[in-house]
Amino acid sequence: MACAGLLLAGMAATGFIGWMSEHKKVEDLQAQVEEAKKKEMRSAVDRSISAQMEQIANEQREISDEKREEALWQTRVANEMRERSEHERQNAIEAERNAVASEQKALEATSVAEKQRGVAEQQKALAEQQRALAEQQRQMADHQRIQAELSKRKADTLSYIALGRSLGSISTIQTQAGNNEIANLLGYASYLYTSRYGGDIYYPSIFKSLMYLSQSKVSWSEHLGAVMNLEYMPGKDNTLVSISNYGEVILSERQGDRLATKVLFKNNKYDFRDVIVDRNSGSILAVSRTGHLVVIEKDLKTVKTITLDKVEHPMRLHDLNEKSMIVIGEKALALIDLKHMVVGGVKQLPFRVSLGSRKEGLPLLFDDQGMMHLVKGLDSFDTKKMPFEGKVTAYCESKNTGVEAFGMSDGTIWLMNKTGKRQKLIGHRSRISKMKLNGRRLYSASYDGSVNLWITDREKVEPMTLIESNSWIMHFNFDSTKNTFWMGDIKGNLTAVNISVPLMVETIRKKMKRDLTAEEWNYYIGQDIPFESFIGTQGKEGKR
Repeated sequence: MACAGLLLAGMAATGFIGWMSEHKKVEDLQAQVEEAKKKEMRSAVDRSISAQMEQIANEQREISDEKREEALWQTRVANEMRERSEHERQNAIEAERNAVASEQKALEATSVAEKQRGVAEQQKALAEQQRALAEQQRQMADHQRIQAELSKRKADTLSYIALGRSLGSISTIQTQAGNNEIANLLGYASYLYTSRYGGDIYYPSIFKSLMYLSQSKVSWSEHLGAVMNLEYMPGKDNTLVSISNYGEVILSERQGDRLATKVLFKNNKYDFRDVIVDRNSGSILAVSRTGHLVVIEKDLKTVKTITLDKVEHPMRLHDLNEKSMIVIGEKALALIDLKHMVVGGVKQLPFRVSLGSRKEGLPLLFDDQGMMHLVKGLDSFDTKKMPFEGKVTAYCESKNTGVEAFGMSDGTIWLMNKTGKRQKLIGHRSRISKMKLNGRRLYSASYDGSVNLWITDREKVEPMTLIESNSWIMHFNFDSTKNTFWMGDIKGNLTAVNISVPLMVETIRKKMKRDLTAEEWNYYIGQDIPFESFIGTQGKEGKR
Protein backbone atom coordinates (compact mmCIF):
# COMPACT_ATOMS: atom_id res chain seq x y z
CA MET A 1 0.00 0.00 0.00
CA ALA A 2 2.76 2.21 0.81
CA CYS A 3 4.44 1.52 -2.48
CA ALA A 4 1.24 2.19 -4.36
CA GLY A 5 0.89 5.41 -2.50
CA LEU A 6 4.41 6.43 -3.32
CA LEU A 7 3.89 5.47 -6.91
CA LEU A 8 0.75 7.41 -7.06
CA ALA A 9 2.41 10.34 -5.49
CA GLY A 10 5.28 10.06 -7.97
CA MET A 11 2.92 9.90 -10.85
CA ALA A 12 1.03 12.88 -9.54
CA ALA A 13 4.21 14.81 -9.13
CA THR A 14 5.35 13.88 -12.59
CA GLY A 15 2.01 14.91 -14.04
CA PHE A 16 2.14 18.25 -12.18
CA ILE A 17 5.57 18.96 -13.40
CA GLY A 18 4.51 18.25 -16.94
CA TRP A 19 1.54 20.49 -16.57
CA MET A 20 3.64 23.21 -15.27
CA SER A 21 6.01 22.84 -18.19
CA GLU A 22 3.20 23.03 -20.71
CA HIS A 23 1.67 25.95 -18.90
CA LYS A 24 5.01 27.77 -19.06
CA LYS A 25 5.23 27.18 -22.80
CA VAL A 26 1.74 28.51 -23.32
CA GLU A 27 2.62 31.66 -21.37
CA ASP A 28 5.81 32.12 -23.37
CA LEU A 29 3.86 31.77 -26.65
CA GLN A 30 1.34 34.31 -25.45
CA ALA A 31 4.15 36.66 -24.51
CA GLN A 32 5.72 36.24 -27.92
CA VAL A 33 2.36 36.95 -29.59
CA GLU A 34 1.98 40.10 -27.50
CA GLU A 35 5.50 41.15 -28.34
CA ALA A 36 4.79 40.57 -32.03
CA LYS A 37 1.69 42.69 -31.80
CA LYS A 38 3.65 45.45 -30.15
CA LYS A 39 6.35 45.26 -32.80
CA GLU A 40 3.68 45.33 -35.49
CA MET A 41 2.13 48.35 -33.90
CA ARG A 42 5.56 49.99 -33.51
CA SER A 43 6.34 49.19 -37.11
CA ALA A 44 3.07 50.83 -38.19
CA VAL A 45 3.89 53.88 -36.12
CA ASP A 46 7.40 53.98 -37.59
CA ARG A 47 5.96 53.77 -41.08
CA SER A 48 3.59 56.61 -40.30
CA ILE A 49 6.38 58.69 -38.88
CA SER A 50 8.60 57.86 -41.84
CA ALA A 51 5.87 59.00 -44.21
CA GLN A 52 5.48 62.19 -42.26
CA MET A 53 9.22 62.77 -42.18
CA GLU A 54 9.38 62.23 -45.91
CA GLN A 55 6.63 64.79 -46.38
CA ILE A 56 8.49 67.22 -44.15
CA ALA A 57 11.69 66.55 -46.06
CA ASN A 58 9.92 67.34 -49.31
CA GLU A 59 8.62 70.55 -47.84
CA GLN A 60 12.09 71.41 -46.49
CA ARG A 61 13.55 70.76 -49.94
CA GLU A 62 11.06 73.14 -51.49
CA ILE A 63 11.89 75.76 -48.83
CA SER A 64 15.61 75.13 -49.38
CA ASP A 65 15.16 75.68 -53.08
CA GLU A 66 13.36 78.96 -52.37
CA LYS A 67 16.13 80.02 -49.96
CA ARG A 68 18.80 79.11 -52.51
CA GLU A 69 17.07 81.22 -55.15
CA GLU A 70 16.77 84.07 -52.61
CA ALA A 71 20.44 83.64 -51.67
CA LEU A 72 21.36 83.85 -55.35
CA TRP A 73 19.30 87.05 -55.64
CA GLN A 74 20.92 88.48 -52.52
CA THR A 75 24.31 87.54 -53.89
CA ARG A 76 23.55 89.46 -57.08
CA VAL A 77 22.37 92.42 -54.98
CA ALA A 78 25.51 92.14 -52.79
CA ASN A 79 27.69 92.12 -55.86
CA GLU A 80 25.93 95.20 -57.15
CA MET A 81 26.35 96.89 -53.70
CA ARG A 82 30.02 95.89 -53.65
CA GLU A 83 30.51 97.44 -57.03
CA ARG A 84 28.73 100.59 -55.86
CA SER A 85 30.79 100.56 -52.63
CA GLU A 86 33.98 100.25 -54.59
CA HIS A 87 32.86 103.15 -56.71
CA GLU A 88 32.05 105.19 -53.59
CA ARG A 89 35.40 104.18 -52.05
CA GLN A 90 37.15 105.47 -55.12
CA ASN A 91 35.12 108.65 -54.85
CA ALA A 92 36.05 108.86 -51.12
CA ILE A 93 39.71 108.37 -51.93
CA GLU A 94 39.46 111.13 -54.47
CA ALA A 95 37.59 113.33 -51.98
CA GLU A 96 40.23 112.57 -49.34
CA ARG A 97 42.97 113.60 -51.73
CA ASN A 98 41.02 116.77 -52.43
CA ALA A 99 40.44 117.32 -48.68
CA VAL A 100 44.15 116.86 -47.94
CA ALA A 101 44.94 119.38 -50.63
CA SER A 102 42.32 121.76 -49.25
CA GLU A 103 43.63 121.24 -45.71
CA GLN A 104 47.10 122.01 -46.85
CA LYS A 105 45.84 125.18 -48.45
CA ALA A 106 43.83 125.96 -45.29
CA LEU A 107 46.91 125.40 -43.14
CA GLU A 108 48.85 127.70 -45.32
CA ALA A 109 46.04 130.27 -45.17
CA THR A 110 45.79 129.77 -41.38
CA SER A 111 49.50 130.34 -40.99
CA VAL A 112 49.18 133.57 -42.92
CA ALA A 113 46.12 134.52 -40.86
CA GLU A 114 47.95 133.69 -37.61
CA LYS A 115 50.80 135.89 -38.62
CA GLN A 116 48.37 138.65 -39.53
CA ARG A 117 46.45 138.07 -36.23
CA GLY A 118 49.72 138.22 -34.31
CA VAL A 119 50.49 141.53 -35.93
CA ALA A 120 46.94 142.69 -35.14
CA GLU A 121 47.29 141.53 -31.52
CA GLN A 122 50.52 143.44 -31.20
CA GLN A 123 48.86 146.50 -32.66
CA LYS A 124 45.89 146.00 -30.32
CA ALA A 125 48.17 145.60 -27.28
CA LEU A 126 50.00 148.75 -28.30
CA ALA A 127 46.65 150.52 -28.68
CA GLU A 128 45.56 149.22 -25.24
CA GLN A 129 48.78 150.49 -23.71
CA GLN A 130 48.23 153.85 -25.32
CA ARG A 131 44.59 153.87 -24.17
CA ALA A 132 45.60 152.88 -20.60
CA LEU A 133 48.21 155.59 -20.60
CA ALA A 134 45.62 158.07 -21.86
CA GLU A 135 43.17 156.86 -19.18
CA GLN A 136 45.80 157.26 -16.46
CA GLN A 137 46.54 160.73 -17.71
CA ARG A 138 42.79 161.50 -17.80
CA GLN A 139 42.30 160.13 -14.28
CA MET A 140 45.28 162.08 -13.07
CA ALA A 141 43.86 165.19 -14.69
CA ASP A 142 40.42 164.48 -13.11
CA HIS A 143 42.06 163.89 -9.72
CA GLN A 144 44.00 167.10 -10.01
CA ARG A 145 40.82 168.89 -11.11
CA ILE A 146 38.84 167.40 -8.20
CA GLN A 147 41.60 168.28 -5.77
CA ALA A 148 41.68 171.77 -7.17
CA GLU A 149 37.89 172.01 -6.88
CA LEU A 150 38.00 170.65 -3.33
CA SER A 151 40.75 173.05 -2.42
CA LYS A 152 38.83 175.90 -4.01
CA ARG A 153 35.60 174.75 -2.35
CA LYS A 154 37.34 174.41 0.98
CA ALA A 155 38.92 177.79 0.56
CA ASP A 156 35.56 179.22 -0.52
CA THR A 157 33.85 177.55 2.43
CA LEU A 158 36.35 178.90 4.92
CA SER A 159 36.22 182.26 3.22
CA TYR A 160 32.41 182.42 3.30
CA ILE A 161 32.23 181.16 6.89
CA ALA A 162 34.78 183.79 7.93
CA LEU A 163 32.78 186.37 5.97
CA GLY A 164 29.59 185.29 7.79
CA ARG A 165 31.20 185.75 11.19
CA SER A 166 32.62 189.11 10.18
CA LEU A 167 29.25 190.29 8.85
CA GLY A 168 27.62 189.19 12.12
CA SER A 169 30.00 191.34 14.14
CA ILE A 170 29.55 194.31 11.81
CA SER A 171 25.76 193.88 11.98
CA THR A 172 25.84 194.04 15.79
CA ILE A 173 27.96 197.21 15.64
CA GLN A 174 25.53 198.77 13.17
CA THR A 175 22.60 197.81 15.43
CA GLN A 176 24.24 199.45 18.44
CA ALA A 177 24.87 202.54 16.28
CA GLY A 178 21.18 202.66 15.33
CA ASN A 179 21.71 201.78 11.64
CA ASN A 180 19.01 199.12 11.66
CA GLU A 181 18.41 198.97 7.90
CA ILE A 182 21.98 198.05 6.97
CA ALA A 183 22.26 195.94 10.15
CA ASN A 184 19.33 193.76 9.04
CA LEU A 185 20.86 193.21 5.59
CA LEU A 186 24.29 192.34 6.99
CA GLY A 187 22.81 190.10 9.71
CA TYR A 188 20.79 188.19 7.13
CA ALA A 189 23.85 187.84 4.89
CA SER A 190 25.82 186.58 7.88
CA TYR A 191 23.24 183.83 8.48
CA LEU A 192 22.88 183.04 4.75
CA TYR A 193 26.59 182.45 4.04
CA THR A 194 27.14 180.56 7.29
CA SER A 195 24.24 178.14 6.78
CA ARG A 196 24.88 177.72 3.05
CA TYR A 197 28.49 176.62 3.60
CA GLY A 198 27.83 174.41 6.63
CA GLY A 199 29.11 176.83 9.24
CA ASP A 200 27.99 177.07 12.85
CA ILE A 201 25.03 179.43 13.09
CA TYR A 202 25.40 179.32 16.89
CA TYR A 203 28.78 181.01 16.61
CA PRO A 204 28.57 183.98 19.04
CA SER A 205 28.91 186.82 16.54
CA ILE A 206 26.26 185.28 14.25
CA PHE A 207 23.75 184.16 16.86
CA LYS A 208 24.00 187.40 18.84
CA SER A 209 23.43 189.39 15.68
CA LEU A 210 20.27 187.38 14.91
CA MET A 211 18.99 187.86 18.47
CA TYR A 212 19.61 191.61 18.45
CA LEU A 213 18.06 192.12 15.02
CA SER A 214 14.98 189.99 15.67
CA GLN A 215 14.48 191.59 19.09
CA SER A 216 14.16 188.08 20.54
CA LYS A 217 14.21 189.29 24.13
CA VAL A 218 11.17 190.98 25.68
CA SER A 219 10.91 191.75 29.43
CA TRP A 220 8.10 192.74 31.80
CA SER A 221 8.39 193.80 35.43
CA GLU A 222 5.56 192.04 37.27
CA HIS A 223 6.77 190.77 40.67
CA LEU A 224 7.79 192.79 43.72
CA GLY A 225 10.12 190.04 44.89
CA ALA A 226 12.62 187.73 43.19
CA VAL A 227 11.07 185.30 40.72
CA MET A 228 11.99 181.93 42.23
CA ASN A 229 10.26 179.64 39.76
CA LEU A 230 7.84 179.58 36.84
CA GLU A 231 5.78 176.82 35.23
CA TYR A 232 3.78 176.61 32.00
CA MET A 233 0.06 175.95 32.23
CA PRO A 234 -0.82 172.57 30.63
CA GLY A 235 -1.18 172.85 26.84
CA LYS A 236 -0.54 176.61 26.79
CA ASP A 237 2.89 177.76 25.56
CA ASN A 238 1.98 181.45 26.05
CA THR A 239 0.54 181.09 29.56
CA LEU A 240 2.54 180.46 32.70
CA VAL A 241 2.40 180.85 36.46
CA SER A 242 5.29 182.40 38.39
CA ILE A 243 6.08 182.76 42.08
CA SER A 244 8.28 185.10 44.11
CA ASN A 245 9.93 185.16 47.52
CA TYR A 246 7.54 188.03 48.34
CA GLY A 247 4.59 185.65 48.54
CA GLU A 248 3.25 186.28 45.01
CA VAL A 249 1.60 183.81 42.62
CA ILE A 250 0.94 185.47 39.23
CA LEU A 251 -0.67 184.04 36.09
CA SER A 252 0.70 185.59 32.86
CA GLU A 253 -0.44 185.28 29.24
CA ARG A 254 1.68 186.69 26.44
CA GLN A 255 -0.24 188.50 23.71
CA GLY A 256 2.38 189.59 21.20
CA ASP A 257 4.58 192.17 22.94
CA ARG A 258 2.00 192.58 25.68
CA LEU A 259 1.76 190.52 28.87
CA ALA A 260 -1.66 190.11 30.47
CA THR A 261 -1.23 189.21 34.15
CA LYS A 262 -3.47 188.20 37.03
CA VAL A 263 -2.42 188.00 40.68
CA LEU A 264 -3.75 184.69 42.02
CA PHE A 265 -2.25 184.98 45.50
CA LYS A 266 -0.26 187.59 47.40
CA ASN A 267 0.95 187.53 51.00
CA ASN A 268 4.40 188.87 51.84
CA LYS A 269 4.54 186.60 54.88
CA TYR A 270 5.24 183.72 52.52
CA ASP A 271 8.54 182.97 50.77
CA PHE A 272 7.67 180.81 47.78
CA ARG A 273 10.43 178.54 46.41
CA ASP A 274 8.75 176.12 44.01
CA VAL A 275 5.50 175.74 42.06
CA ILE A 276 3.79 172.84 40.26
CA VAL A 277 0.65 172.70 38.13
CA ASP A 278 -1.18 169.43 38.77
CA ARG A 279 -2.04 168.22 35.27
CA ASN A 280 -4.89 166.03 36.52
CA SER A 281 -6.80 168.48 38.72
CA GLY A 282 -5.51 171.71 37.12
CA SER A 283 -4.64 173.04 40.59
CA ILE A 284 -1.58 175.24 41.21
CA LEU A 285 0.57 174.24 44.22
CA ALA A 286 3.21 176.64 45.60
CA VAL A 287 5.45 175.75 48.54
CA SER A 288 6.80 178.41 50.94
CA ARG A 289 10.01 178.28 52.91
CA THR A 290 7.87 179.22 55.93
CA GLY A 291 6.44 175.68 55.98
CA HIS A 292 3.22 176.16 54.03
CA LEU A 293 1.75 174.70 50.86
CA VAL A 294 -0.69 177.02 49.05
CA VAL A 295 -3.17 175.26 46.75
CA ILE A 296 -5.06 177.33 44.14
CA GLU A 297 -7.90 175.35 42.61
CA LYS A 298 -8.61 175.08 38.89
CA ASP A 299 -11.14 177.92 39.05
CA LEU A 300 -8.21 180.19 40.12
CA LYS A 301 -10.36 181.57 42.92
CA THR A 302 -10.48 178.90 45.62
CA VAL A 303 -7.29 178.92 47.76
CA LYS A 304 -6.35 176.40 50.44
CA THR A 305 -3.28 176.53 52.70
CA ILE A 306 -1.74 173.37 54.17
CA THR A 307 0.66 173.66 57.10
CA LEU A 308 3.66 171.38 56.73
CA ASP A 309 4.38 170.41 60.33
CA LYS A 310 7.83 169.01 61.09
CA VAL A 311 9.11 170.00 57.61
CA GLU A 312 11.84 172.58 58.10
CA HIS A 313 12.34 175.09 55.29
CA PRO A 314 10.54 173.40 52.36
CA MET A 315 12.32 174.12 49.08
CA ARG A 316 10.99 171.89 46.33
CA LEU A 317 7.94 169.98 45.10
CA HIS A 318 8.15 166.70 43.24
CA ASP A 319 5.12 164.98 41.69
CA LEU A 320 5.28 161.20 42.05
CA ASN A 321 2.05 160.07 40.35
CA GLU A 322 -1.58 161.08 39.93
CA LYS A 323 -2.30 160.57 43.61
CA SER A 324 0.71 161.87 45.51
CA MET A 325 3.51 164.43 45.62
CA ILE A 326 6.63 164.88 47.75
CA VAL A 327 7.64 168.11 49.50
CA ILE A 328 11.41 168.34 50.02
CA GLY A 329 12.60 170.22 53.09
CA GLU A 330 16.05 170.77 54.51
CA LYS A 331 15.66 167.96 57.07
CA ALA A 332 12.50 166.06 56.07
CA LEU A 333 10.27 164.77 53.28
CA ALA A 334 6.49 165.10 53.35
CA LEU A 335 4.09 162.99 51.29
CA ILE A 336 1.04 164.93 50.04
CA ASP A 337 -2.25 163.19 49.20
CA LEU A 338 -3.36 165.12 46.09
CA LYS A 339 -6.91 163.80 46.16
CA HIS A 340 -7.67 165.02 49.67
CA MET A 341 -4.91 167.67 49.82
CA VAL A 342 -3.56 166.52 53.17
CA VAL A 343 -0.15 165.47 54.50
CA GLY A 344 0.01 161.68 54.27
CA GLY A 345 3.30 161.22 56.12
CA VAL A 346 6.59 162.83 57.08
CA LYS A 347 10.08 161.28 56.93
CA GLN A 348 12.88 162.91 58.92
CA LEU A 349 16.25 162.80 57.13
CA PRO A 350 19.63 161.95 58.68
CA PHE A 351 21.27 164.70 56.58
CA ARG A 352 20.64 168.32 55.60
CA VAL A 353 19.47 168.91 52.02
CA SER A 354 21.21 171.73 50.17
CA LEU A 355 19.54 171.15 46.77
CA GLY A 356 16.54 169.19 45.53
CA SER A 357 16.39 168.09 41.89
CA ARG A 358 15.18 165.24 39.69
CA LYS A 359 16.87 162.20 38.10
CA GLU A 360 15.25 159.37 36.17
CA GLY A 361 11.85 160.71 37.24
CA LEU A 362 12.71 160.44 40.96
CA PRO A 363 13.67 163.08 43.55
CA LEU A 364 17.43 163.62 43.80
CA LEU A 365 18.80 165.21 46.97
CA PHE A 366 22.24 166.77 47.48
CA ASP A 367 23.40 167.20 51.06
CA ASP A 368 26.04 169.42 52.67
CA GLN A 369 28.44 166.50 53.16
CA GLY A 370 29.16 165.80 49.48
CA MET A 371 26.62 162.98 49.11
CA MET A 372 23.70 162.56 46.69
CA HIS A 373 20.55 160.55 47.44
CA LEU A 374 18.07 159.17 44.89
CA VAL A 375 14.69 158.88 46.63
CA LYS A 376 12.84 155.70 45.67
CA GLY A 377 10.37 155.96 48.56
CA LEU A 378 10.02 157.65 51.93
CA ASP A 379 12.12 154.86 53.45
CA SER A 380 14.22 153.92 50.40
CA PHE A 381 17.30 155.87 49.27
CA ASP A 382 20.11 155.12 46.83
CA THR A 383 23.05 157.07 48.28
CA LYS A 384 26.31 157.81 46.44
CA LYS A 385 29.25 160.13 46.87
CA MET A 386 29.20 163.25 44.74
CA PRO A 387 31.56 162.79 41.74
CA PHE A 388 32.94 166.32 42.17
CA GLU A 389 34.22 168.46 45.00
CA GLY A 390 32.28 171.58 45.90
CA LYS A 391 28.70 172.65 46.48
CA VAL A 392 26.13 171.72 43.82
CA THR A 393 23.59 174.50 43.20
CA ALA A 394 21.95 173.17 40.00
CA TYR A 395 21.58 169.79 38.32
CA CYS A 396 20.05 168.38 35.12
CA GLU A 397 20.28 165.27 32.94
CA SER A 398 19.53 164.21 29.37
CA LYS A 399 17.30 161.15 29.21
CA ASN A 400 18.36 160.47 25.62
CA THR A 401 22.15 160.70 25.96
CA GLY A 402 22.56 159.93 29.66
CA VAL A 403 24.73 163.03 30.12
CA GLU A 404 24.54 164.72 33.53
CA ALA A 405 25.41 168.33 34.31
CA PHE A 406 26.38 169.63 37.77
CA GLY A 407 26.34 173.39 38.30
CA MET A 408 28.53 174.59 41.18
CA SER A 409 28.44 177.53 43.56
CA ASP A 410 31.64 178.98 42.04
CA GLY A 411 30.13 179.16 38.53
CA THR A 412 31.81 176.09 37.05
CA ILE A 413 29.83 173.29 35.38
CA TRP A 414 30.81 169.63 35.28
CA LEU A 415 29.60 167.34 32.50
CA MET A 416 29.64 163.57 32.98
CA ASN A 417 28.57 160.99 30.39
CA LYS A 418 27.33 157.42 30.93
CA THR A 419 30.87 156.03 31.02
CA GLY A 420 31.90 158.44 33.79
CA LYS A 421 34.01 160.68 31.53
CA ARG A 422 34.09 164.21 32.98
CA GLN A 423 34.51 167.63 31.44
CA LYS A 424 34.80 170.97 33.20
CA LEU A 425 33.08 173.99 31.65
CA ILE A 426 34.19 177.49 32.61
CA GLY A 427 32.19 180.52 31.54
CA HIS A 428 30.10 181.83 34.45
CA ARG A 429 31.51 184.03 37.17
CA SER A 430 29.20 183.05 40.06
CA ARG A 431 26.65 180.56 41.33
CA ILE A 432 24.80 178.43 38.75
CA SER A 433 21.07 178.80 39.43
CA LYS A 434 19.43 176.71 36.69
CA MET A 435 20.39 174.34 33.84
CA LYS A 436 18.60 172.50 31.05
CA LEU A 437 19.92 169.86 28.63
CA ASN A 438 18.26 169.66 25.23
CA GLY A 439 20.10 167.09 23.14
CA ARG A 440 23.62 168.38 22.59
CA ARG A 441 22.73 171.85 23.86
CA LEU A 442 23.19 172.82 27.49
CA TYR A 443 21.56 176.03 28.73
CA SER A 444 22.81 177.49 32.00
CA ALA A 445 21.78 180.50 34.08
CA SER A 446 23.82 182.18 36.78
CA TYR A 447 23.77 184.88 39.42
CA ASP A 448 26.25 186.70 37.15
CA GLY A 449 23.19 187.77 35.10
CA SER A 450 23.83 185.63 32.02
CA VAL A 451 22.31 182.67 30.26
CA ASN A 452 24.87 180.65 28.30
CA LEU A 453 24.49 178.08 25.55
CA TRP A 454 27.02 175.22 25.37
CA ILE A 455 27.25 172.83 22.40
CA THR A 456 28.42 169.74 24.29
CA ASP A 457 29.55 167.51 21.40
CA ARG A 458 32.28 169.85 20.19
CA GLU A 459 35.92 169.06 20.76
CA LYS A 460 36.24 172.26 22.72
CA VAL A 461 33.07 173.27 24.56
CA GLU A 462 32.90 177.03 24.96
CA PRO A 463 30.03 179.23 26.18
CA MET A 464 27.94 181.46 23.98
CA THR A 465 26.07 184.11 25.96
CA LEU A 466 22.40 184.34 24.99
CA ILE A 467 21.31 186.82 27.66
CA GLU A 468 23.25 189.40 29.61
CA SER A 469 21.64 191.43 32.36
CA ASN A 470 22.61 193.23 35.54
CA SER A 471 20.36 191.02 37.70
CA TRP A 472 20.69 187.60 39.20
CA ILE A 473 18.85 185.08 37.04
CA MET A 474 16.95 182.78 39.39
CA HIS A 475 15.11 180.43 37.06
CA PHE A 476 14.16 179.71 33.42
CA ASN A 477 11.95 177.23 31.59
CA PHE A 478 11.27 176.23 27.97
CA ASP A 479 7.96 176.03 26.16
CA SER A 480 6.92 172.74 24.52
CA THR A 481 8.49 173.68 21.15
CA LYS A 482 11.89 174.50 22.71
CA ASN A 483 11.83 177.69 20.59
CA THR A 484 11.14 180.07 23.47
CA PHE A 485 12.22 180.17 27.07
CA TRP A 486 11.04 182.38 29.93
CA MET A 487 13.25 183.46 32.78
CA GLY A 488 12.79 185.27 36.05
CA ASP A 489 15.37 187.39 37.87
CA ILE A 490 15.94 188.72 41.38
CA LYS A 491 14.31 192.06 40.51
CA GLY A 492 10.96 190.44 39.70
CA ASN A 493 11.26 190.66 35.91
CA LEU A 494 9.77 188.09 33.55
CA THR A 495 11.64 187.79 30.25
CA ALA A 496 10.63 185.86 27.12
CA VAL A 497 13.48 184.92 24.79
CA ASN A 498 13.06 183.47 21.30
CA ILE A 499 15.98 181.16 20.44
CA SER A 500 14.64 179.61 17.22
CA VAL A 501 16.98 180.55 14.38
CA PRO A 502 14.34 180.08 11.63
CA LEU A 503 11.93 182.34 13.50
CA MET A 504 14.63 184.95 14.06
CA VAL A 505 15.65 184.86 10.39
CA GLU A 506 12.04 185.18 9.25
CA THR A 507 11.56 188.17 11.54
CA ILE A 508 14.67 189.84 10.07
CA ARG A 509 13.59 189.13 6.48
CA LYS A 510 10.26 190.81 7.11
CA LYS A 511 12.12 193.94 8.21
CA MET A 512 14.25 194.17 5.04
CA LYS A 513 12.84 196.64 2.52
CA ARG A 514 15.69 196.78 0.01
CA ASP A 515 18.88 195.09 -1.21
CA LEU A 516 22.42 196.22 -0.67
CA THR A 517 23.54 198.82 -3.16
CA ALA A 518 26.52 198.08 -5.39
CA GLU A 519 28.67 200.37 -3.26
CA GLU A 520 27.50 198.70 -0.02
CA TRP A 521 28.03 195.25 -1.51
CA ASN A 522 31.60 196.02 -2.57
CA TYR A 523 32.36 197.63 0.79
CA TYR A 524 30.90 195.06 3.19
CA ILE A 525 30.91 191.81 1.18
CA GLY A 526 33.47 192.28 -1.58
CA GLN A 527 33.75 192.67 -5.33
CA ASP A 528 34.83 189.02 -5.81
CA ILE A 529 31.56 187.61 -4.49
CA PRO A 530 28.61 187.50 -6.94
CA PHE A 531 25.82 189.90 -6.12
CA GLU A 532 22.65 188.43 -4.60
CA SER A 533 19.21 189.84 -4.02
CA PHE A 534 18.16 189.12 -0.43
CA ILE A 535 14.59 190.33 -0.72
CA GLY A 536 13.62 189.30 -4.26
CA THR A 537 15.10 185.81 -4.47
CA GLN A 538 15.30 184.76 -0.79
CA GLY A 539 19.04 184.42 -1.01
CA LYS A 540 19.34 182.92 -4.52
CA GLU A 541 22.06 184.32 -6.74
CA GLY A 542 21.01 187.10 -9.06
CA LYS A 543 22.61 189.26 -11.67
CA ARG A 544 24.37 192.43 -10.67
